[in-house]
This record gives sequence, structure tokens and C-alpha cells, in this order.
Amino acid sequence: KIPLKAYQIYGIIGLSERSEDMKISTKGRYALRMLLDLAEHQEEGYIALKDIAARQGISKKYLEQIVPIFNKSDILKTNRGYQGGYMLAQSPEKYTVGQILRLTEGSLSPVSCVDQDPIECERSALCATLPMWQGLSRVINEYLDGITLQDLLDSKKQHTDCCGCSSEKKEDEKHE
Repeated sequence: KIPLKAYQIYGIIGLSERSEDMKISTKGRYALRMLLDLAEHQEEGYIALKDIAARQGISKKYLEQIVPIFNKSDILKTNRGYQGGYMLAQSPEKYTVGQILRLTEGSLSPVSCVDQDPIECERSALCATLPMWQGLSRVINEYLDGITLQDLLDSKKQHTDCCGCSSEKKEDEKHE
């Protein structure tokens, strides 16, 4: 085994099929923003997609493509009709970023062979890089599974409280 040093990941990493770069897709990023918006406004009850779209600057059509992913996985509650909309099925501390991104992105592993059990690559027994890829996959997943929607909300609140962003925004709204 190759010993792994402790790594701190400052960005979110995933694998894009359209590129050799490791990236989280727009769908994954928008899904996370949508669920964060629902978490932030949970006391308002069911939230219409048009309201989320307006606050987040995401098209309603795009959000409509994301919703079925979360309906199938029982992350969202749905209410149809005039006062209809969506809300989280559980509290924000129950959902991790890793869980959400795996639903929207599939695997978060940096290479496909890491997800195979058993590994189907004919070179796996000789592959000097396999333990490194397995370690990176573990670090990514452990990091993202250690962050909940509530953690992100708390971090946002702490940031706006400490730098005055929220009070500046309120002042701007008074002058509009």
C-alpha cells in the first residue's frame, strides 16, 4: 500500500466525460444550488421552481430536468397546485454534498476502473498508479460526504455575518 498524506481539497472534483479535466457538471452544480435554496427557505414551506430559478439565476426549464432525479431518491417532497412546489423531505443536515453529487454525476472517482468490483482492467495487477487513484477517490468521497447542506448554510451565514455582505445587501434594497 502507498501511504496517503492528509489532503485538504479546496475545490470539488469529479470526472467530466466530455473532457479530460476533472469537473462537476452544470447539472451537479445547479442541483446543489437548488437544494441549498430549498434548505435556506425551508421555513416558507413548499417553494415554486420559478422562485428558486429567479433567486439562483438558473432557468426554470433546467431545474425541471433536475427535479426528477431527487423525486426518485425521496430527497424532495412535492405539492401540486396553486400553492405547489418543492421542499426537502428531511432536514438539511441529513443530506451530504457527496450524496447529492453522486445522484447527479454518477461516480466521483477520478478514473473508471476504481468503481469496478472486481477491477476489470487487464493491467490492474501491474498498475503502479491504481493505489493512488483509489486513494484519491477515497479522499474525494470522504471530503464530500463530510459536508452537509446545513454545513454550507452555516458557512454562508458565517461569511455574510462577518464581512457585512448581508447588511450591505439590505441597504442596497432600501435605496431601490
